[in-house]
Amino acid sequence: MANPQDACYLSLLALAERFRTQEPANIKSCVQCLQAVLTFRPPPKVEARTHLQLATLLTQHTTNTQLARDHLQQAWSLSMSIVGFDDVRFEAASELAKLYEQTGSTPNAKGVLQRAIELSRQSVFWHCRLIFQLAQLAVTEMDYTSAGNLLQKGLEYCLIQGIAYNQILFLLSKIMVMLLEGRGAVEIQALLTQANQSVEQYNGAQGQKEHLRVFYLVLLVCHNLNSGQVKSVKPALKQLQQSIQNITQLSEQEVIPSSSSEMFAWLPREQLCVLVYLVSVMHSMQAGYMEKAQKYTDKALLQIDKLKAEENTTILSSLQLLLLEHSIMCHLIMGSKAQAIKEIAKVCRLLQHDSRQLQAHRAQLHTLLAVYAMSMNLSTAAEVQFNAALRTSSNRDLWIFANLNLAVVYLRCQRERDFAAIMDRINPDTLPTQSQSLRAASFYVQGLHAFFTNRHNDGKRFLRESLKMANAEDLNRLTSCSLVLLGHIFLALGNPREALNMVTPAMQLASKIPDLHLQLWSSAILKDLYRQFGDAPHEQESTHNHYNFSQTLLTDHLAATQLPEHQLIMWTDGPFPPLVTDKP
Repeated sequence: MANPQDACYLSLLALAERFRTQEPANIKSCVQCLQAVLTFRPPPKVEARTHLQLATLLTQHTTNTQLARDHLQQAWSLSMSIVGFDDVRFEAASELAKLYEQTGSTPNAKGVLQRAIELSRQSVFWHCRLIFQLAQLAVTEMDYTSAGNLLQKGLEYCLIQGIAYNQILFLLSKIMVMLLEGRGAVEIQALLTQANQSVEQYNGAQGQKEHLRVFYLVLLVCHNLNSGQVKSVKPALKQLQQSIQNITQLSEQEVIPSSSSEMFAWLPREQLCVLVYLVSVMHSMQAGYMEKAQKYTDKALLQIDKLKAEENTTILSSLQLLLLEHSIMCHLIMGSKAQAIKEIAKVCRLLQHDSRQLQAHRAQLHTLLAVYAMSMNLSTAAEVQFNAALRTSSNRDLWIFANLNLAVVYLRCQRERDFAAIMDRINPDTLPTQSQSLRAASFYVQGLHAFFTNRHNDGKRFLRESLKMANAEDLNRLTSCSLVLLGHIFLALGNPREALNMVTPAMQLASKIPDLHLQLWSSAILKDLYRQFGDAPHEQESTHNHYNFSQTLLTDHLAATQLPEHQLIMWTDGPFPPLVTDKP
């Protein structure tokens, strides 16, 4: 029979639970009951668990991080002396590390996690979970070497323990970190092959196997897209889209892990669906299908809005930002500059209160503003923004993309000396990237330079190389760019028939994308060619098209300049302009 003191704290615990579970929950009364429990000096196990419960409630329902941290420290400290109290001990460590990280005490977060990892070797679930958490912390700090080493240790641990599902998760996570780091394609491909074999040989629950397959296929598609292999990746993308359908059709029972040690999922099903949309957007954009990319983007953003209404997580915000970045590029290519700058402002509003996300997306934001300024023929603003992107980028391919576009700005402005100063950065023979699309783009920029400096034979040679690479992987926009520039060169050389053979398919591709700027350029050349041929009907058609394209672009240009968001092109640092960010 419990003594009176025991009866008091047990009654308070029961009352606290009643307050917590009633509709609506009475969190204030629940917290008061739990705080009262501690005044009765209950046994260490009860005291530690109560501190953990209080911290959880404070974290979820208040902004009092200091008090929550104090309770977590108490729970962590008390649980250390209790044998076999893993759940409270390691949950306290995990939550304490999260709180340290949120409040900027990253070294403390690392210290707690490292100590907890040392103590948790006998608990497979917690050992794996804590390693994943510390690896994620390292990735957030862009310390990819430490993250990779941790994931390798987790992989080796699971191999010894015979936990196949977790072992494959660690392997796939390691590949993901290598992709973020920009490691060599050969090394990544070898591990992807190993991962594929492991996934196919896995004989656990169907839901877990499908989850692993989606993770593997996302990495495979991203790896191939990073390499510019748009055509080659189509079978894997179709597999991925089929696999995500399989996952959404599984019952709740089928996705429950077969073992408590395997209670891990890379992402929830709903977020996986959004991610597959994003990967499909990336593929459609590289292939030059802007309307298709926009359709996937709209569906994904709608899904994100629904999910954020339930719980606004960091991963959802990151996916939303990535989708908006792709949507902005779509609008710029299709000639919708006003819509593009509105969406850039939306990105700023998402970033203005999140310094970590701003740091992660800053270079992309400068690049988007630079491309917008280019499309508006504002060369000075474009140069400023591209240089800001170069200063802040830690992504090698984004750095190359910014340099290639900066080179085009210099060529347009006839700044030969400035172009020469960055020539080494964009040399296709020494370009520091695995991406075939960036290499093809580099050949195109060299061809553009040759055209502007009247080295027409060199221009043809560079552009044919760009065409060969673009055609091999269905890079339709780059193919169209190269064809129309080749047509322009043949026109300059006095070879109108060959020019027509280049510009006609360029126009067809530009219409299919659709790329309004390329359509304008192509129609300008076509009307000159048909005039030379004496083909009045086609000349009139091309003149009419050219007028319509130019009027559409001019109307949109004027609309964009009148928007308050347009002033963002002047932003390079500090707070965003208030007129841009004060909207809901």
